[in-house]
Amino acid sequence: MPSNSLLNAVRGRIGSSSVADLRRRVEELEAEVQECRAVNLRVAELTDVVTELLVPLAQGDDEKVQALLERYHGSL
Repeated sequence: MPSNSLLNAVRGRIGSSSVADLRRRVEELEAEVQECRAVNLRVAELTDVVTELLVPLAQGDDEKVQALLERYHGSL
């Protein structure tokens, strides 16, 4: 168990500005995580569109391909 003098020395080095810096950094990281989530969601949506297009394209179903593309463009 650390001595009180060691704890006091550590507490003295970690001032309120350090705590404020850590809080600011956590807020920045949370914003970055939200941005990554949004990008991942968009990638998943695009993957779904590509997957939906592969079968009609392979089957040569141009009408279904056009309908899917129109639906995708409408969602933008």
